[in-house]
Amino acid sequence: MAKILVMTDPHITEAGTPIIGLDPALRLSEALAHAATHHSDASHLILTGDLTHHGTAPEYARLKETLQDLPWPVSLLIGNHDNRATFRQAFPQTPTDPNGFVQTTIDLPDTRLILLDTVDENATVPHAGILCPDRLAWLQNALAESPGPCLVFMHHHAFETGFTAMDRINLANAAEVRTLLKTHNTSHVFAGHVHRTIHATVDGLAMTIFKSPCHQQPMMLGDDNSSSSIDEPGGYGILLTDGPNVVVHFEDVGLPDKPVLTH
Repeated sequence: MAKILVMTDPHITEAGTPIIGLDPALRLSEALAHAATHHSDASHLILTGDLTHHGTAPEYARLKETLQDLPWPVSLLIGNHDNRATFRQAFPQTPTDPNGFVQTTIDLPDTRLILLDTVDENATVPHAGILCPDRLAWLQNALAESPGPCLVFMHHHAFETGFTAMDRINLANAAEVRTLLKTHNTSHVFAGHVHRTIHATVDGLAMTIFKSPCHQQPMMLGDDNSSSSIDEPGGYGILLTDGPNVVVHFEDVGLPDKPVLTH
């Protein structure tokens, strides 16, 4: 089975600018080091947006430095805290579609990975996402042309999680996107944005949200503040797939080492 690592929402800031007392670059470095130690055999690492906190050139420069010398190829998506133009200047090698959106496909032997750009620079509700008609058309083609099952990656989540404020700034046309994904061979949908590990089946689609390597959403369902954050262990996802089958694991980082005991 192919092994794919997923990290999301690192929110890289400039040096000396912490978030709730945490250094996002240090926390991402710790997650990357953990993954390199335990999962160097992975075929790919995908970062699903909110790469930086303010979308500035110095933040992207610090992100680029943090991503040096990794044992896997890395693919980057953008999120609502990113700036598409500044990101493309910092990472000009990142593939884009014909309309300049940061989205692409990666074909593994048994699976197609589809990476989406859900950033809405003209959002009526600030920080909400969207797949505009051009991006929906691109997605439809990517799904239809896939020789096998598809795993779809995006920043904004496409279902209601129960976190009131975060659901208000999710994917604005989530129902339309779910309908499209259901008409094709979509094995699983992955997102970030919420800073919490969540798994759901919505409209028959298996969907997973991963926590951040840095700060997390406190477990307060119904919370009406999208800026609520708590210092809990960072984490990342580990996907195992052979095409039609997908196994999703969740790994926390920064917990005290414990001995492995045998009977």
